[in-house]
Amino acid sequence: MPDEGGVRYGFEAFECAPALRLEAHERVFRLHLEQLTQRLDKIEGSIERLERRLWLAVYGVAAALLAQAVLPLVERLPG
Repeated sequence: MPDEGGVRYGFEAFECAPALRLEAHERVFRLHLEQLTQRLDKIEGSIERLERRLWLAVYGVAAALLAQAVLPLVERLPG
């Protein structure tokens, strides 16, 4: 039964090796998770920029096709 001060049977509380090892693994895992999150944020930003470029290209092609379709009609108008 531990006392209020963390002392058990008259001995001081101590950190055991498995607990220290577990804490080290948790810290490493946290660091890996933070790095992965940062990488994912960068990848998401790159994907968003690529998506904007793709839509700009799609709108450009659509505008060119529309211009080619309308140009013969404009040339036939009496002027």
